[in-house]
Amino acid sequence: MNGFAEKFYQDFIQDDRWKFIVNGLKITLIVTVFALLIGVTIGVVVGIIRCAHDQQSGKELTGYKKVILNILNGLCHVYLTVIRGTPALVQLLIMYFIIMVSAKSKVLVAVLTFGINSGAYVAEVFRGGIMSVDKGQMEAGRSLGLSYVQTMTKIVLPQAFKASLPALVNELITLLKETSICGYIGLNELTRGGDIIRGTTFDAFLPLIGVALIYLAIVLLISYLFSFVERGLRKSDQH
Repeated sequence: MNGFAEKFYQDFIQDDRWKFIVNGLKITLIVTVFALLIGVTIGVVVGIIRCAHDQQSGKELTGYKKVILNILNGLCHVYLTVIRGTPALVQLLIMYFIIMVSAKSKVLVAVLTFGINSGAYVAEVFRGGIMSVDKGQMEAGRSLGLSYVQTMTKIVLPQAFKASLPALVNELITLLKETSICGYIGLNELTRGGDIIRGTTFDAFLPLIGVALIYLAIVLLISYLFSFVERGLRKSDQH
């Protein structure tokens, strides 16, 4: 027991090494939250464009509107293919060493990279949610005189969001864990914080196990909050 206490003191207390963990956790949460906001924004836009193309193509749209929708859908298809077809680590390195080589903020590079990466997966999740809504909902909205956009925003999208919520939470958890690769660009996030302690004290067990437990605790908290929200949505559906 004394040996454990000595190692704990050496790994976390001595020279305030616990600050590597705390500061790393802050950066991890910042990158995760802002990347999620960017990812959801991109994903919703791309998902709607893809669904609009599938639902509207060859029906109501003619002329330049159809051409614009086809172009946007093509761009979205390329975006999804490239982002989902390449590793997040490679995208991070390309963003840091090529696209944003002059950027002063590594946090900004990480946020944009993971936001763009997450957007591709959120888009497909959201598109699946939209397509899961019964087609009769769209037809009912149109029969009431609502436009396509009004029907989507007032009828389809709220139902699609509920259907997509479990997958969106799963994407949030995946995004949180993916930020652990930020150390490759020298960003001192949570995992790198633990690794810095390991490299300083030459003790891998406590720092890395501690980092793993922090990730696990955050994931459990997210899962608990989601279960609480899910129960609330179920109750609202019953009324």
